[in-house]
Amino acid sequence: MAKPGIHPGYIAAAVNCACGASYTMASTRGNFAVDICANCHPFYTGKQKLMDTAGRIERFQKKYGRDAAK
Repeated sequence: MAKPGIHPGYIAAAVNCACGASYTMASTRGNFAVDICANCHPFYTGKQKLMDTAGRIERFQKKYGRDAAK
């Protein structure tokens, strides 16, 4: 399907996270390090905090005439 000789080859690569997790996957550039991964990212660990800073939701509802009681 792909033309021979124009696509880079994939090799096994070790991806190391700052939290200590290590993953093996295929890459065209080899081994590399990342700062954050699915093991330590707040979205995936459930530690993410959503804060309504200065009543953004209320300001939106007020601006566009939405009822908060719905």
